[in-house]
Amino acid sequence: MTNQNAYANAGVDVAAGEQAVDLMGQAVSATYTPQVLGGIGGFGAAFALGKSYRDPVLISGTDGVGTKLLLAIAADKHDTIGQDLVAMVMNDILAQGAKPLFLLDYLAIAKMTPEKVATIVTGIAKATQAVGAALIGGESAELPGMYAPNHYDLAAFGVGVVERDEMLNPTDVAAGDVLIGLPSSGIHSNGYTLVREVFGIHQEADFLNLPTRLQDALLKPTVLYAPAVLPLLAQKLVVSMAHITGGGIVGNLPRAYNDHVTASLRWGSWPILPIFTEIQTRGELTATDMLETFNLGLGMILIVKPDQVDVAMTMLQDANHPAFIIGEMVPRKSQPIIWQGARPW
Repeated sequence: MTNQNAYANAGVDVAAGEQAVDLMGQAVSATYTPQVLGGIGGFGAAFALGKSYRDPVLISGTDGVGTKLLLAIAADKHDTIGQDLVAMVMNDILAQGAKPLFLLDYLAIAKMTPEKVATIVTGIAKATQAVGAALIGGESAELPGMYAPNHYDLAAFGVGVVERDEMLNPTDVAAGDVLIGLPSSGIHSNGYTLVREVFGIHQEADFLNLPTRLQDALLKPTVLYAPAVLPLLAQKLVVSMAHITGGGIVGNLPRAYNDHVTASLRWGSWPILPIFTEIQTRGELTATDMLETFNLGLGMILIVKPDQVDVAMTMLQDANHPAFIIGEMVPRKSQPIIWQGARPW
């Protein structure tokens, strides 16, 4: 006797995968720009760059969400984790001065639950659309035995474009340039292994036993900076930029300038969100640990020429995007960053 539905009996539900594609289809197709050729289902995704660029350079990036996924799984909340994914990839591309073009996502899941998969991918699609890009393709894989029940993992690959002579170049940063900080929404998507240790989150129930305000703060999605920053790039107001992710301010800001200058930052010039103070207090963490792990309230730092600061700040204000002047570049003597004022911890 032959084995009917052998693949499904082994744990892979092809029909569920097809249903998930149907459910997410409208959200994905809504991201398509005229440059997208073809639709869902092809063996490859096609994107026409067009003829409007003089000397285009493609900027690519790939990333995941990390162990923040464990908290989304614990809460059974899957509608915002896609924004974290898109932000981690596209904010990096933006930091090179590039306009986001398209994204491909990869979702690996223990069991293909169409509604859950559609919710996750719809979140990815909405965030992709928000940064002006297209969710041009992706892959959803059902991998029983690879992941624990109800668990999944996310990754994405994105591409942006910038004219060669408009790429942000750290060597263009000079003493006297001004640092503008764009606030984060919270922890964003880095440091969650330490966060889970600090709050004693070892099982799903541990997260659900936290106060609702803490659960909300820990799941707050990463900010998408493209809508606020792209107009500044179009006006050539930004010299360089740093996306503050893993490694915090001290690990990422120095990547945005050369070794002839130092960033002089002023404590108190931007608000440090309460969640960071709570993490530091509960974990009894040193200021060094905090600086090297978390964004401390700044998700993106722009470096701007002093005579263009007012214009940049006005444009950000008009876009209803908070921004803070947090310091300036000075000639390098020793350290890549120096701090002014009293540390918060």
